[in-house]
Amino acid sequence: MSKIKIGIIGSAGYTGGELLRILIYHPHVDIVFAHSASNAGNSVAEVHTDLLGDTDLRFSETYQGDIDVLFLCVGHGDARKFLEANAIDPHVKIIDLSQDYRLAANREYQGKSFIYGLPELNREAIRSAQYVANPGCFATGIQLALLPLANKRQLAGEIHINATTGSTGAGQKPSATSHFSWRSNNLSVYKAFEHQHLQEISESLEQLQPGFLPADEGTLLQRAMERINIIPQRGNFPRGILSAIYVDSSLSEDEANGLYEAYYATHPFTHISKPNIDLKQVVNTNKCLIHLEKHGNKLFVVSIVDNLLKGASGQAIQNMNLLFGLEEKAGLTLKSVGF
Repeated sequence: MSKIKIGIIGSAGYTGGELLRILIYHPHVDIVFAHSASNAGNSVAEVHTDLLGDTDLRFSETYQGDIDVLFLCVGHGDARKFLEANAIDPHVKIIDLSQDYRLAANREYQGKSFIYGLPELNREAIRSAQYVANPGCFATGIQLALLPLANKRQLAGEIHINATTGSTGAGQKPSATSHFSWRSNNLSVYKAFEHQHLQEISESLEQLQPGFLPADEGTLLQRAMERINIIPQRGNFPRGILSAIYVDSSLSEDEANGLYEAYYATHPFTHISKPNIDLKQVVNTNKCLIHLEKHGNKLFVVSIVDNLLKGASGQAIQNMNLLFGLEEKAGLTLKSVGF
């Protein structure tokens, strides 16, 4: 087959850099342009310095239409603005890494609907999609920890989550809570109980387990908060997310492991580990590892992902592979070498 022609909007940031690191060596693609409004004309290797010697690509300041797929690596709200301001040929497939099209109420574009791009939930729908909304990083790790239970209608009570993310999850633009001097030897809680990823998590669980969300009136976030208790934390490390989750469950530990292994048997990046797991096992990979323990009537689930890969750019390329009928793991079997 001819190579897939790629365009990237917002390619100077963390997720754009991860896309470039993988796509430069992906056997089935050619990068037509890497857009960056702030770095137009500069070489990619001047910004992503680890790519010196790997590419002669320069950042462009304009959108170029002769492509097959467009990746949007821009801030939340900016993806929708970009698509409204630019005429995108209807044949071009779009993978949006922002949150603009993730929720069911916001997915319409050019008469079609964005498909929520979690392959372990919607793989067949992604294969035939035109537009894909890539999941959030917290949402990816947490959903993968819970999908097998929802699939068997095993989520009966409230869900309790403590999830810690690395500093790259805040993006490349410096902020008061992303400076090294603040993050180093530090830990903090933010957006307790109200993190925006709750909404997409709850919609996915409702998809597999109808009736998961309470039927009373209220916003999607308010309804999600009735079932899911999340305490997000900022960790003092660059990348990765560890989610520690517990739910009431009548399953034995063996039954739970069997349920999870069966659900993920055909999914190449999600694996169940009987020994306990640690974050370094997935950093710079597109994997999600899950560990299960039973404590009394509580099922304890630990999930780990790299927020920039399985939580963002790696999953976006996994979705691209599905869109174009490629092997799901194409280009994703080696470790990234970014931050």
